[in-house]
Amino acid sequence: MNALERGTLAVPGATLYFEVRGSGPALLLIPGSISDAVVFEPLAAVLALDHRVIAYDPRGISRSPLDGPPVDQRVEVQTEDARRLLERLGEPGDEPAAVFGSCGGGLVALELAVRHPELIRTAVAHEPPAMELLPDAERYRALLDRVHELYRREGVEPALRELQPLFGNRPAPPLPEVLDNHRFFLAHLLLPFTRFVPDLTALAAAADRIVVAGGRESRGDPVHRPAVALAARLGRRPVEFPGGHIGYAKAPEAFAARLTEVLAAAPEPTTLRS
Repeated sequence: MNALERGTLAVPGATLYFEVRGSGPALLLIPGSISDAVVFEPLAAVLALDHRVIAYDPRGISRSPLDGPPVDQRVEVQTEDARRLLERLGEPGDEPAAVFGSCGGGLVALELAVRHPELIRTAVAHEPPAMELLPDAERYRALLDRVHELYRREGVEPALRELQPLFGNRPAPPLPEVLDNHRFFLAHLLLPFTRFVPDLTALAAAADRIVVAGGRESRGDPVHRPAVALAARLGRRPVEFPGGHIGYAKAPEAFAARLTEVLAAAPEPTTLRS
């Protein structure tokens, strides 16, 4: 049984809650925009057998309160939160960390690899919602605007139903969480994150430390398409993982095995080579 360390870290504008399990190479888990660290508990328990696994609640989510009233969130700000967390939890002599991020967390993982290469050995971005990379981005921009407006007019449930086309017209499955973060997500995360445009030139320069991934069961869903588009821009195909968009929660043992395999196979980044 791996000991669990809990703590908080004050960052500009918020206080981050984090958890650390296991020992070995550092592996940071960044949840999707609506989720907190609880969603990773089964996955982290398996990965902690041979990694020092760090998971956290992003700012404004569950146990990571903002210092002031809710405001729209930015990928760049959350990237700096993750950077501060890695620096706070780093130990002398540590190698750069591996990072896994899903959905909105995948965008943060990509930005970490670009902005802080000294901290990141490999960044795995699982179905990041970079909808602006798609040739029909305008269609999804309009859909997401409708979702946001419907939330403002009618509340959470109608908005979530309007969002279902992104996930193959299926309702979002329930996920474990400390608090219900749907309101914060719909009001302050949905549009800023899906409007975010990754810097493709910078990503190409950091491609040796980036793995773009997608779920085997979500290949036909619009939420999977940005991973395909981004991987193609980097001259690759997405690396396939078990399950769908939330395979890490539905099949944690198989997902952990695949993630461990992917991290082991990732080339050593050129900036780390002597």
